[in-house]
Amino acid sequence: MNDAPAGYLPIAEHGLIGDLRTAALVGTDGRINWFCAPRFDSPSIFGSLLDARNGGHWHLSPVGDVAKRQQYYFPDTNILMTRMLTENGIVEIQDFMPIRAEGDRHHRQRLVRRVVSVRGGARLRTVIAPRMNYGRDPHKVESQPHGVRFTSDALELSLQASVTLRADGQDAAGEFDLTEGQSVLFVLESTAPSRAEPSVDLVDAEAAEELFRSTVRFWREWLSQSTYTGRWREMVHRSALTLKLLTHEPTGAIVAAPTMGLPEQLGGERNWDYRYVWIRDAAFSLHALLRLGFTREAQAFISWLTDCLPGAHDGERGPLRVLYSIDGHDELPEQTLDHWEGYRGSAPVRVGNGAADQLQLDIYGELFDSVYLFNKHGAGISHESWRNLCAILDWLLEHWDSPDAGIWETRGGQQRHTYSRVMCWVAVERMIRMARQRGLPGDLGRWMAERDRIYHQIMDQGWSAQDQTFVQRLSGDAEQPPESILDASLLVLPMVKFLSPEDPRFRSTVKAIGENLVTDSLVFRYDPKVSPDGLDGTEGTFSICSFWWVEALARTGQVDEARVALEKMFTYANHLGLYAEQIGMTGEHLGNFPQAFTHLALISAATSLDGFMG
Repeated sequence: MNDAPAGYLPIAEHGLIGDLRTAALVGTDGRINWFCAPRFDSPSIFGSLLDARNGGHWHLSPVGDVAKRQQYYFPDTNILMTRMLTENGIVEIQDFMPIRAEGDRHHRQRLVRRVVSVRGGARLRTVIAPRMNYGRDPHKVESQPHGVRFTSDALELSLQASVTLRADGQDAAGEFDLTEGQSVLFVLESTAPSRAEPSVDLVDAEAAEELFRSTVRFWREWLSQSTYTGRWREMVHRSALTLKLLTHEPTGAIVAAPTMGLPEQLGGERNWDYRYVWIRDAAFSLHALLRLGFTREAQAFISWLTDCLPGAHDGERGPLRVLYSIDGHDELPEQTLDHWEGYRGSAPVRVGNGAADQLQLDIYGELFDSVYLFNKHGAGISHESWRNLCAILDWLLEHWDSPDAGIWETRGGQQRHTYSRVMCWVAVERMIRMARQRGLPGDLGRWMAERDRIYHQIMDQGWSAQDQTFVQRLSGDAEQPPESILDASLLVLPMVKFLSPEDPRFRSTVKAIGENLVTDSLVFRYDPKVSPDGLDGTEGTFSICSFWWVEALARTGQVDEARVALEKMFTYANHLGLYAEQIGMTGEHLGNFPQAFTHLALISAATSLDGFMG
């Protein structure tokens, strides 16, 4: 295992559990150090991931030395098993959040920890140390039958256990012995504060087994809908299960990641809150799930989007926001938690995200492309949805030639990004396709004329004849050569059907990116030294770009090279097949974890390469 300063595991040394409403990170050391409730974007209860001393955690581990730690998922589920090998035996912690059925109206938010002595015996210790509202709110601790209760003004946690726990200041703790075959159960339930005594469930082995089996059944029945039977089934299905964990079932929203504040560079300032719905990420996730046959999630997201659109604003910022809350709100002011030190000292820790106020024109293409696919392979869009899309397109036709912040959300000022133009072309082109396929009303003459204008602008001003590559930013006009700034987002040109992969311009762009942004299959999204982004410091390679690289190689006929690149990328996954946003110089995971962007790109690359290999 990688070494890290005391108190902080490497980001990759975690697994994810969840209940389609929120999620928790469990370390290989048996510590839950990230958990927000009742939703992904709620304030944290356990936050030692971002402040080891003051963030709060739930530790569960053998007393004494542990020779080896292992984690795996119970097959075809999101139930996490953490095994600890001691000189006296083997202990297994089974962590999960129970889900009984899709759309369960009687769902109770519970976090279950069942610890079993698999072999030999062991003495274990647990410490439950919640710190409510990012450690800002005080709470009371009181004993209750079969456990303890933690109560703050905003939240109540009822912890029931089959062993005795004692209150210890703000915390609860206990030690217990297990002999071979014995188990102990903990159930943590989060609710709004109540003034009445909480109801008590008997915590016993039979109840624990029923919760376990019903959750296994839920995940396996969901995964059985997958139509993927290719070469990389295990990695693709783990990515699908991860994307499902990032969906908020009550609303249909899909969050970009379950975490906030994890650094893109240790000690740097690129520490963002990703617990929201990025239109771009959600649209790509929709695309990936549709490729695998999961249409229900697509329908739920389209419903969420339809609810957002009537309240959309016009003006310079456009009718769509870059990101929304789970409820569809677009006001997400960015602030810092100055009382937290950040992961391994990487401050500031940010809550909210200022990118919500940016103009990013590419989101229109990504959204319209996903709606097009849903309209083609799913149930089809409604009349109201089509009217909303036409209204959005009307705004886009008037503003597509504006500078914007681009896909990478730079904070160095707006530019005329080539990728944004490509996705504007995609938005118009997909609307034309939908109108023709279903006979839907639209001003096709105007749409086609603007589509062609966008196309010619990209080919004239986004192409560097001198360097034989498409570049990050458009030139001022057709006579002025553009700056020679490479951008890995341009690897998607054939994927969105803007260019044939056999087009000499695309092939030479792939060559230029390979020579300048790729290192051993890992791809940087751009070079911030050449293209300043308004932030200090550097970053790792961007994993979505690495999977785009695989797909670009395959599409340009370099299938063997693509397969090697994909297999190399698989070696950078953590022990559970999960990925953070970025990979650092020595293979460490950086940024929020796990990230939807990376896993959806893995699905796309693997399924596409399967097709090219026959």
